[in-house]
Amino acid sequence: MSFAAFVVTGLALTQSAGADSDSAAPRAAHDCFVIRIVDHASGRGVPLVELGTTDATSWWSDSQGIVAFDDAALFGVETWFRVESPGYEFLRDGFGNRGVKLVPTRGGGATIELARTQIAERLYRLTGAGIDRDSVRAGLPVPLRKPLLNGQVTGQDTVVTALHRGRIHWFFGDTNRVSYPLGNFAVSGAVSELPERGGLDPGVGVDLDYFVGASGFSRPMVDLPGPGAHWIEGPLVVPDEHGTPRLAARVATHVDLGPAKCWHLVVFDDAKALFEPVKRWEWHEGHDSAHPFHATVDGVEYVYLFPNLRVKAELARLENLDEYEALTCVAGDGKVRGPVHGPVHDNVHVDDTKIERDAAGRALYRWIGGADRLAPARVDELISAGVMKREDHWMGLVDFESGAPIGAGRGALFWNVFHQRWLMLCAAATPGEIWFAEGDTPVGPFGYARRVATHGTYNFYNPTQEPLFDQECGRLVYFTGTYTTSFSAAKVATPRYDYNELMYRLNLDDPRLQLPIALYRVRGADGGERFLRRDQVDAAKAWEQIVEVACFALPSTYRGETAIPIYASGETEKGGATTLALSPVNVGDPPRCFGVPLELPAAARLAGEWRSPALVPLNEYRRTTDGSACYSIASSPPPGCEPSGRPLCRVWRAPTTALVLDWKAQPVDPRGC
Repeated sequence: MSFAAFVVTGLALTQSAGADSDSAAPRAAHDCFVIRIVDHASGRGVPLVELGTTDATSWWSDSQGIVAFDDAALFGVETWFRVESPGYEFLRDGFGNRGVKLVPTRGGGATIELARTQIAERLYRLTGAGIDRDSVRAGLPVPLRKPLLNGQVTGQDTVVTALHRGRIHWFFGDTNRVSYPLGNFAVSGAVSELPERGGLDPGVGVDLDYFVGASGFSRPMVDLPGPGAHWIEGPLVVPDEHGTPRLAARVATHVDLGPAKCWHLVVFDDAKALFEPVKRWEWHEGHDSAHPFHATVDGVEYVYLFPNLRVKAELARLENLDEYEALTCVAGDGKVRGPVHGPVHDNVHVDDTKIERDAAGRALYRWIGGADRLAPARVDELISAGVMKREDHWMGLVDFESGAPIGAGRGALFWNVFHQRWLMLCAAATPGEIWFAEGDTPVGPFGYARRVATHGTYNFYNPTQEPLFDQECGRLVYFTGTYTTSFSAAKVATPRYDYNELMYRLNLDDPRLQLPIALYRVRGADGGERFLRRDQVDAAKAWEQIVEVACFALPSTYRGETAIPIYASGETEKGGATTLALSPVNVGDPPRCFGVPLELPAAARLAGEWRSPALVPLNEYRRTTDGSACYSIASSPPPGCEPSGRPLCRVWRAPTTALVLDWKAQPVDPRGC
């Protein structure tokens, strides 16, 4: 079959045409015009790209990046296609329009290349109808067994997963159906095979096998009394009293977005393929979409529902709320005096809450059983009431580029083997943005974050990593989230995509993901101060000797042209104060970390690099007693030092003053590797 093929690049706006092209557009088996939209860098199809014509008609690319254009009125007519997709870009013309002219023909095709402007790579839609609709319409091969309709699902909220009996179990929130406007509000479920056990490569898709009812629609996975929606969070596998692994979860019953009516602990009955309640809690904390991970502390395995909420990994322990330990700086029993975003009862107000502080005045965090978790909403309320300071927050994430707080919200945290750090992906105050950060322990310190995905006016909430899909020892990381008009400025819902899960991938080799790490001030038994990275603190077993997070600096593995290496000397196995310098004492010495020059090169200034107000001078002072070096980012000298100091370079200030370290937590691989 011969057809006209076009290749249009949004980078250079070149176009070629010819017959029987092998490299440009796919050949259609049907009488449509097949437009393939690809990532210029990777060559793979880009989903969620809108092509709009001048008569206000739009088409959206499917998960393979295909649009099967079938407007017969425009066949053979030169047609302008507007090209838009959040996180991707097509070159503007002289009038500021992003798009291209094509002549659609029956059986013809074109390929449009986009430049990816965001770090995360959009891969495909995980749920909903017509995932590969246009590819099927064009007669092209697709990876999914059910590419058009699966479980009669047209939309699904918030996904949580767990590995149980060798298969991935997926659970979703409210689920829309084909046959009626109201769907399933009592948890939907599906299973898939691990990639190494016959499942699809997560780079191309996930074959979900839904638990369905008699009608074929995704059926409820919980049977709980009373009206309202039942929202699942935190599925986890723990042993029961016989040592048998059981899949358990917590379910909140809501009638609105306010406090929960109640909560249940539910356990999965494998024979019935249904969660059954084992404990009801008269507890009204709102649903927050937990994504648990396992870690050992002093040889005891815990499951962390959130980085600051954990419980021992035994089924019996899950039933008692007092067994759940929260990492909190609230004094006494850790209970916040007054409800979050609720009415005040018995004259108890939030500002009656007291914060525990150390001798230096910093918020003092401790694990307390039965305490209230300091969820983002609760912290915001305490700060608004003047009870907490912004710098008391255990997770004070700020934008690496601007230094502004990002308002971190819901997200997920897992250990990453490739970076050997705890990796966090979370939403932010601006709807639709997803941010990347890393910490030395499950609770940080998290200092600086980088935006990795955006969705225009749309929202993308409740993001979670899918660590079971990690590839190349964690170099490739996958995450999902709900793409929805809810809580957003979007005025028009995207057909088929709205209220569904999208899959993304991060390549941790991307140099933009090299973020500043903590440099700790560690006091030795000899009184000398050392400036150590996490791995060095580990090697020296010096966690309990940490005085503070002195600053943040780029990691020793940093690959960039502008930053400058910082070298350390003077340390011994038994202690010894650190001396910092911008050149090594011995040829071949590795840098401790990287900083930024005090005076930027002209090229860096022109490029707008290193503009963050969080960048401050690292000053070297001298002690009056012995003339030894002392380092600080403060503009005034530390006590006992000479008044004048010498700036070495610039580093990043720590966004929080609280010293919050869960250094005893050692990750447990969910696959038992």
